[in-house]
Amino acid sequence: MTNNAQDTALPLVIEPDALKAAQTHSSPPMVVDLSTHKQYAQAHIPDAVFLDYAHIVGMNRPYTGLLPEESAFEDIINSLGITANTHVVAYDEEGGGKAARLIWTLHAMGHNKASLLNGGLIAWYRDDLPLSNDVATSQPNASDQQYKVDFTRQPVVADTDYIKANLENGKVGLLDARSIEEYTGSARYAERQGRIPGAKHFEWTLAMNADDNYRLLSKEELQPMMDSLGLTQDKEIIVYCQSHHRSALSYLMLKYLGYEKVRGYPGSWSEWGNRKDTPVELE
Repeated sequence: MTNNAQDTALPLVIEPDALKAAQTHSSPPMVVDLSTHKQYAQAHIPDAVFLDYAHIVGMNRPYTGLLPEESAFEDIINSLGITANTHVVAYDEEGGGKAARLIWTLHAMGHNKASLLNGGLIAWYRDDLPLSNDVATSQPNASDQQYKVDFTRQPVVADTDYIKANLENGKVGLLDARSIEEYTGSARYAERQGRIPGAKHFEWTLAMNADDNYRLLSKEELQPMMDSLGLTQDKEIIVYCQSHHRSALSYLMLKYLGYEKVRGYPGSWSEWGNRKDTPVELE
């Protein structure tokens, strides 16, 4: 027999069959779908609520992928019915970037009860688990249960000044999750091309196994990859891409491996590459 504590004791990365079983618990997790609205309308995991990715990121052009305004994200959290005791399981249709960005944002407000569905909708579908096209209804919080969002509670956010101050810090590593073309500077999506000095390249999809329905590789496979780049567990690792979308999965990968100190850089290269006061490294 399960109890409420056991019901909510879900791992950071959860398999589709384990999620299906958890949905029958007395305290089931809230499943959040960050696929496109078209995909959600066509087919989604039963009882999953839809959340538009655009609503969980902020923008101040040319900077994109910023943290959302606290009040706006607070409205989303409360409209979905998420409380401090809610365990959120997030998924998408693209390999986990959007879902991981939601989890990172929850971590940034101090809400750590969150899991990534391993392989997302692709793995769920290919594991022959049920799908639905019914629109799930969220449960808005009562007025005395409003969740207050504070993005200063947990040290999972790195801003530009923090990175600049730690460029020469041997205890801090940088993981660039962009394409090799962006990393080397042959592709440019900001005023300047290149990378943050000292950053190591690990393109975000390298963490996935396409032959296993885009699940994360095993810890035994991933950790040697990180070690070979010098991104070892004794360091604090800062991850970035163009807008901290792809690198959100890199953040979650490192947390899955057991890294205690990991930060995401909202804005990422869209900020670093468009500022005039940031050093750039090129091949």
